Amino acid sequence: MVQPLFSADLLRRYDQSGPRYTSYPTAPTFQPDFGEDDLRQQAMRSNADLIPRSLSVYVHIPFCFNPCFYCGCNRIVTRDTARGERYVERLEREIELISPLFDRDRDVVQLHFGGGTPNFLSSQLLLRIVASLQRNFQLSQTTSRDFSIELDPRSVVTDDIPALVAAGLNRASLGIQDFDPEVQLAVNRVQDETHTLSIIDACRQAGMRSVNVDLIYGLPKQTQDGFSRTLASVLSARPDRIALYGYAHMPQLFRAQRQIEDSALPSADAKLNLLQLAIDRLTTAGYQYIGMDHFALPTDELALAQQRGALHRNFMGYTTHAECDLIGLGVSAISHIGDSFSQSVRELPAWESAIDSGRLPVWRGLALTEDDLLRNAVIQSLMCHSRIDIRHIEQRFKINFGAYFDSSLAQLTALQEDHLVAVDAEHIEVPVRGRMLLRRVAMCFDRYLDPTFASSTSARYSRVI
Repeated sequence: MVQPLFSADLLRRYDQSGPRYTSYPTAPTFQPDFGEDDLRQQAMRSNADLIPRSLSVYVHIPFCFNPCFYCGCNRIVTRDTARGERYVERLEREIELISPLFDRDRDVVQLHFGGGTPNFLSSQLLLRIVASLQRNFQLSQTTSRDFSIELDPRSVVTDDIPALVAAGLNRASLGIQDFDPEVQLAVNRVQDETHTLSIIDACRQAGMRSVNVDLIYGLPKQTQDGFSRTLASVLSARPDRIALYGYAHMPQLFRAQRQIEDSALPSADAKLNLLQLAIDRLTTAGYQYIGMDHFALPTDELALAQQRGALHRNFMGYTTHAECDLIGLGVSAISHIGDSFSQSVRELPAWESAIDSGRLPVWRGLALTEDDLLRNAVIQSLMCHSRIDIRHIEQRFKINFGAYFDSSLAQLTALQEDHLVAVDAEHIEVPVRGRMLLRRVAMCFDRYLDPTFASSTSARYSRVI
């Protein structure tokens, strides 16, 4: 089994700000001159492909009952559940507006509810959204379809789960972050450990084929002993996947994070020690390192997809469904349709106004150039498989790799000298010791970044570790 061993000294040296590469080009490069008409044209061209791509649908539910201080998501804190019903009414209209752009025989093979807190909505409202999608799209009936939802265990009960499964959802992702009471108080997310584990059991008993959990290292008040207890509890539940995120403290961008005192955060060395602890425990327990911050059991679909070269990365993270058009629904949602990216307006009133006037709520986007598509393929290969097949890229895009990427290869020199990247005539490969720095390697191929990777990235992106 490949284990993501690393050198703490090297991680310190290369731990700078950079994109997470859920897309390339990344969202900050999207432009306001890409509008609704551009999106319609891209959908039309996508329909005309000789082999039309399947569809993936992301539904953003922005509401949360309570603010988690670490959160950087686009969310609206409220306890007024009536807002959820009004939001669903407009989601149904948005589905009716966008669905005619796509041929009906294009199956939706992936559906994901994210947020915010999707289970801010009642199971009845979630069922309404699925029913609307069913009326307007062709939802895949294959066993390989991936219909998932993010759940906040604090606002879900075990009796809710069967209704979600009846709606066709087959995977759940639960936010845990840390079970340590002091950490939970520091980030304003107090949740009961026993109840959280019971939700995992309920998902399995109801027939969900995969249950995932999210953990965060680097939170305020976090200690080795406390995080060790959290890991032991999580591993006892044996989730199929574990996302292990590093806390990105960016209070200049995210107002809620201003509630966290810098003095309460672990030092850089302590944060690395937490990462090392988690990696050791997860790999010893049999989890396979997928890439970035994801681990999966060897039998999980992500691990199997990586083995057969079919792993993909998009705005929902790692996925088994490559080559799909991604349709984003809801406020701030991002779409990847044809050779374009687009994002809906981020403010709820503006989104509501667009829907009420019968317009697709496009805020900004980007039509991809040939260079964008080439670099997207290179960065996807790195992020999903830790390697680039140079000859394959040359044949696919009709280029001389060395000449085209001469500046990128020069930027890799220091990483090569530190044995974090291996380069030969056929391949560029990131060995085990460099896997935690995949983002940093990918940055060398990002045309939109300043070559120094300095001030141009620090304000917009989190640190790579």
